[in-house]
Order: sequence, then C-alpha cells, then structure tokens
Amino acid sequence: MTEENITRLHINDKEYILIGTAHVSKDSAEQVKAVIEAEKPDSVCIELDEQRYQSVTEGNKWKDTDIFEVIKNKKASLLLMNLAISSFQKRMAKQFGISPGQEMIQGIESAKEHGAELVLADRDIQITFSRIWGNIGLKGKALLLMQVVGSIFSNEKISEEELEKMKQQDTINAMLQEFTEHFPKLKTPLIDERDQYLSQKIKDAPGEKVVAVLGAAHVPGITKEIHKEHDLKRLSKRPAKSKKPKIIGWAIPLVIVAIIAYTFYMNPSAGLQQTISWVIWNGSLAAIGAIIALAHPLAILTAFVVAPITSLNPLLAAGWFAGFVQAYVKKPNVGDFESLSGDVHTVKGFWKNKVTQILLVVVFANLGSSAGTLIGGVDVIRVFIENLTS
Repeated sequence: MTEENITRLHINDKEYILIGTAHVSKDSAEQVKAVIEAEKPDSVCIELDEQRYQSVTEGNKWKDTDIFEVIKNKKASLLLMNLAISSFQKRMAKQFGISPGQEMIQGIESAKEHGAELVLADRDIQITFSRIWGNIGLKGKALLLMQVVGSIFSNEKISEEELEKMKQQDTINAMLQEFTEHFPKLKTPLIDERDQYLSQKIKDAPGEKVVAVLGAAHVPGITKEIHKEHDLKRLSKRPAKSKKPKIIGWAIPLVIVAIIAYTFYMNPSAGLQQTISWVIWNGSLAAIGAIIALAHPLAILTAFVVAPITSLNPLLAAGWFAGFVQAYVKKPNVGDFESLSGDVHTVKGFWKNKVTQILLVVVFANLGSSAGTLIGGVDVIRVFIENLTS
C-alpha cells in the first residue's frame, strides 16, 4: 500500500493515520478504502459535521424545511449559502464527472464495514459561516453575498489548473478562495480554527488506532495543532454581536424622524414633501427588489407598504414581510423541495423554484429597502437644509 498522502503520528500510545484527500479526486476514495481495510482502526474520523453528514447519507432533505421558520429565524442568507455550495458541487460534477465528497462517503461505508467508531470531526458549518460573517463588516457582507449569488449563477468553466488547486482544498475553501484573498483575516475561522477543532476531535476519538479522512489542505495544520489542547466550546461559540451596528441602526431612524418632525413644525409643506420622499424611495426600491425576484403582486405590494415603516425599526425588515406573503400565496410543495438541488444549478431554475424564489424575495426586497433608506434619508436631509436656508 502506497504511503503517499498519508501522515502517521504517535501520541501517548495512540496512532493517528491522517489521509490527505482531494475532495474532487476519484483516487482518494480508493485510497481511503485501502487504508481502512489494511489498518483496521478503532475509529474513523471524517471531515464532516452533522448537517453535511445527513446531506451525504440521506440526501438534502429539503422537503423537511419549514420556509416560514427560515424567514422568521433570519436564516434566508444562510440557506442561500448552503444552496450555493450545492450548486458549486453540481457544476464540478457536471463538468468533470466527479462527485465531491466521495472519499467521505467511502470513509463512512468502510467504518461501518469494519466496525470502527465513526467520528464527525468538523465544526458545524453554520458556526463557521457565522464566525466568517462576524469578521467582515458591512462591506464584506455585501461582497460575500454577491460572490455567493454569483457562484450560483456562474456558467464559467473550471480550468484543469483550478481543478488541481481544488484538490488541495475543501468545498467551502474552494468556493470562497477569491473572497478570502480580499479578506485575509477570514483564514482564522475558515482554516485555522477548523484545524484546531478537527485536531481535538481526532485526538479525542476512541481507541488506540485512529484513521482521519481530511482535505489535504488541513493536514499540515492538524499535524501541528494535535499536540495542543483546544477548547471545543470556545471554538463552537457564535461571535458576540457588536453593539455599534445596533446603535447606528437605531440612531439613523431616530435622526430621520427628528428631522421630519422638526421640519413639519417649521414648515408643514416641506415636512410633507420629506414624508412623501421617504415613502416613495423606500417603498419603490423595496418593491423593485421584489419584482426582480419575480414576486407575487401581493408580495410586491407588501414590500412597498412596509418598507417605509420597517426602515425606521432595525428589528424589522421589509423582505421578511414580503417573503412571508410570498410563502403564503405561493407555498412550496414537496415537488419544489425535491427538485431544489437540481434547480439551483441554473438561473431559470433558481427563479422558478418556489423555495429559492422566496429566498430571493427576502434578500432583494431587503436590499431595495436598504438602498431606499439611504437615498430617502439623503433627500430628507436635503429638504431640511433647503428649508433652513430659505
């Protein structure tokens, strides 16, 4: 058996065999099978969390998704992120005839076949995304969403050179590679913290011989970090939310309301002009966002009506209300959820599927409302200044 891509470590009377796999390589799955057959380990660790494990073993059980809960719990963007990963994987599978993650499936099957304990060693993907989200600021969030949406709709072919690079990465790293070049500090939650988490889970795996199936990019970090102790609870914490966005979020509407109220007191006609401007800009741009998502007329109307109000309350968002209405009048059926993984591979399918259409209504109505708040707020200030100087 070839030792290529295999790292052996001996720590405290335990042997750890790290297989550095390529997530888009057929050879890696064969090597995983051969190593587990030859070594007969007590435990097999795989680079998956519970969510991705269920996705691999049971398929993406989209039909179990409660779309109303997704909107209510502000997880529309997170679900879009997961769909982006699914789309990215399908694009590679279609172009190269490769099923990403085949080596993980082999690890699961071989562990069961040889009676080894299966350990899900990676951190919850939602925790990773939340720690990424908390590290990039407002501009970074906008750029990340653009890249995610762009990756969903991209028809760009992946070159052989890019494929070779991907063989040293996992799917998340590969999809966000360009983004991390602009935000180097994302390496901490995306790579470094996961190396620490993976190394601790591998070290804690039961038995005297442990095989770990890992993306090749993680092996050097794990080889270093496995000699240290890491606090899994700390690494699994969602980042504390900064108070600054909340302060700004309340300060802006309070300033807008105060300016309009003062203008009404000084010049009622100018105050009315400000109010109309605020309503038109907020309502129209939120409605345009819903129209771009091909929302139902009632959802478009909802976006127009609620945006001027929700823009004055940071706890509310026009897209949520528009999304709820869209979900109510165009409620997804089982067929929509079952065809979801295929539909996200094309622009037409993404806009046609009732599930993704609801997510688009939420996201685009919110983006439109945000733009309306900015433009409407500037116009309110303009009228206020003109009234002071007249």
